[in-house]
Amino acid sequence: MRVALTGATGVIGKAVVPTLVDAGHDVVALARTSEKADQLTRMGATPVRASLQDHAGLVALFDDADAVCNFATHVPVGLAALRRGAWRVNDRLRTEGVRRVVEAAREAGVRRIVQESVSFVYADAGDEWVTEESPVAITRATEPASVGESHVQGYACDSRTGVVLRLGTIVGDDPLTRFQLRALRHGMAIGLGSPDGWAHVMHTDDLGPAVIAALAAPSGVYNVGSEPVRRFELVAGFSAAAGRESIDFMGPLMRRVGGVRLEPLARSLRVSSERLTGATGWEPQRAKFDSTWFEGLPSREAV
Repeated sequence: MRVALTGATGVIGKAVVPTLVDAGHDVVALARTSEKADQLTRMGATPVRASLQDHAGLVALFDDADAVCNFATHVPVGLAALRRGAWRVNDRLRTEGVRRVVEAAREAGVRRIVQESVSFVYADAGDEWVTEESPVAITRATEPASVGESHVQGYACDSRTGVVLRLGTIVGDDPLTRFQLRALRHGMAIGLGSPDGWAHVMHTDDLGPAVIAALAAPSGVYNVGSEPVRRFELVAGFSAAAGRESIDFMGPLMRRVGGVRLEPLARSLRVSSERLTGATGWEPQRAKFDSTWFEGLPSREAV
């Protein structure tokens, strides 16, 4: 299968590209710079110099592709995420960026789009299970993801397939996990929401297999993640990995500073991924959050 990717050098792309290549797929990917092109070549993909603003370049990238996977994001990490305007680029990528990808894919005659999204669009559900039919809660923070999803859903028809993957929070070899471990080692709290609430997470190892499953899935929205974990247990796992005994949650002042951007991340989301499993047979390799999720990360002294 010829698969065209955007965002191929980001957290998701770096996990997905090698998996696609190892599975025998022909991977072509957007590269904005020569450095990114070299990185993609080392990963086994064929780079195409273009940008999301370059319609002709996108059409050329998507030409002859059996599927397009859009992973283009620009998520600020750590305290940078609290700065004014920090999310502006990411919001544009989830709205205008997805629209541009869909338009180029349609012109190139692509029959399948796989779009990354986030599970925290769902409303806080307490202890209730969250499925793809559960209500969403749209705020200024979650609206861009919802808009991007709608572009892909509008692309789907009898002759085209649009798949949206609502991913859990990524844990593993990624910048956010590294930041949270550093924050804990400096005495900062990382816990959000109620300690008894549920978190929807997934390991970086499961990103590639989930995307391969999406290449065979019918049109629709699919939750993707491991078994839900209590927020207290999640923070305890991070604290242990950071070599700390305390299990701390953010206080009201920090939550107020984070404002609208932190609120969705604090929702209790006991998310089920059974629909994707039923449709494709996919199951997470890292089915349950535990200490092994931090294996391979730099030691405490190196971070």
